[in-house]
Amino acid sequence: MRGLLAWCTLGLGWAIAALGGPPALAQGYPSRPIHFIVGFAAGGPNDIVARILGDWLSNHMGQQWVIENRAGSGGMLAAGYVAAAAPDGYTVMFVAPNNAIGESLYKKLPFNFRRDTVPVASTLKLANLMVVPPDFPANTVAEFIDYARKNPGKLNMASSGNGTSVHMSGELFKLMAKIDMTHVPYRGSAVAMPDLMSGKVHVMFDNLPGSITFARSGKLKALGVTTAQRWPQTPDIPAISETLPGYEASIWYGISAPKGTPPEIVAILNKAVNAALADPKMIAKFQEIGAEPAPMTPEQFGKLIDDETEKWRKVVEFANISIE
Repeated sequence: MRGLLAWCTLGLGWAIAALGGPPALAQGYPSRPIHFIVGFAAGGPNDIVARILGDWLSNHMGQQWVIENRAGSGGMLAAGYVAAAAPDGYTVMFVAPNNAIGESLYKKLPFNFRRDTVPVASTLKLANLMVVPPDFPANTVAEFIDYARKNPGKLNMASSGNGTSVHMSGELFKLMAKIDMTHVPYRGSAVAMPDLMSGKVHVMFDNLPGSITFARSGKLKALGVTTAQRWPQTPDIPAISETLPGYEASIWYGISAPKGTPPEIVAILNKAVNAALADPKMIAKFQEIGAEPAPMTPEQFGKLIDDETEKWRKVVEFANISIE
């Protein structure tokens, strides 16, 4: 009932926003704090990146970037909140593949991400990391597949929520490896970590910034990255495609704003984000957590979202997955 009320509230909010008055002018922007909405729990990869970026932008734009975690439904609650917000540049959202996936995965959303938001800026490109508990009886992707085939239905696959890249990277792996695992969604990968480390769940295809520290410290065991080739920041970790030819799930992060946000404000935000991505100190910080800056114009980022939405639509349809 609580979930239904939340969706209804979001739907009402979107309708009110659509009927609202004209957007604020860009003159003097920003003149108050900007709320940066993250659709997952604090401590996860999205949150880590948002706080690094938000801190730089706060220091260089003259107004605080306030990180708000609105976890639930694979980031869809946050997306619905932003779609319903005033298009004045003071509410923006952290965007990732879950937003492209959600359009085809969720059948009854009270909003449409591409219709009801505008692309602002691309931020990073990165990989997902296939991680298992340190005592899991497999040290390679091939050994994992062999173990899973010998134990059908006995393995639990954690994710940061339904429809996230973490979830869908695992579903793609299941399809291509021809194995059976039970999906266990959490409200963010940070929430799943204790269960993964203790072996209550057995594998996760987590965004690299959320799991690389644990893998480096031995608290998790990294088996492979989801990009087509080995990831530059983790060259010692094989690509899953080295075992499953053709497997690939590249990850991207960015920022969007409510539809109707003035182009002048979008341009200001895009310029500020791209300046952050060009800062050598920021580049070093992002590379330390396994990510690479990926600056784009709003138009280029919009095309990436379109392309990714269609790519993941095919995976959702092929896997026959849907959420009501």
